[in-house]
Amino acid sequence: MQSRRAIWSQLALVLCLVLVASVSAFGQDDSSAAHRGRKYKAPPSTSHIEVTVTKKFNGKPIMNAAVVFNSSLNGREEGNLEVKTDPDGKAIIDVIPTGSTVRVQVIATGFATYAEEYVVAEPSREIAVSMLRPQEQISSYMDNDGKAATMKPGVQEPIRPKTPPPAPAAPPAPATTTPPDSTSSNAAPKQ
Repeated sequence: MQSRRAIWSQLALVLCLVLVASVSAFGQDDSSAAHRGRKYKAPPSTSHIEVTVTKKFNGKPIMNAAVVFNSSLNGREEGNLEVKTDPDGKAIIDVIPTGSTVRVQVIATGFATYAEEYVVAEPSREIAVSMLRPQEQISSYMDNDGKAATMKPGVQEPIRPKTPPPAPAAPPAPATTTPPDSTSSNAAPKQ
C-alpha cells in the first residue's frame, strides 16, 4: 500500500496536467489573435541629412546658424525641426522619413536667409549651402520723388521726415509790479 504522501503527490501531478491541457485548449490560437488588438505598424525608414553652411566669399564655416527642416510626406505635414550648426558649420539630422519633401531654411546673423526644397529619396543626403551677404532690394514701386524705389543692403533704419528745429521761445516779459499802496485797506497801520 502506498503512503498518503505519495497518493497526494500523484493527485497533484494529475491536476497540474489537466490544468495545462485545459489552458492550451481554451487559449487563443494564432488566427484569432491576428484580428484582435492593435496592429503593429513599423515606423518608416529615415534618412541621414547633413547640411554644411559656409560663407560664400571665403568658404569658412558658419557656427550657430539655425537650420530649419520642414518635412512633408504624401502631402501631409510631418512638422518642423531646428538644428544649430556646430563649429564646422554642419547640422545633422536622422529623423526625416525617406521619400519626404524637405524645405531647408538657413538663418544666420549678418547673412541673407536661404531656403530650398529637396526630395529625400536616398538614405543619406549631403547639402552644401553658401550664404550671401544681404543684397540690395529692388522694387517696382515708386518712391515719393517719382523714382524707382531701392533700398540699400543691410539693416534698414526707418526714414524719418526732416523737420526744422523749433524756433527758440521768446524770453518771458518781465513781470510788472506796482508798489504797495499805503492807502489800501490791507496795509498795516503806522504807529
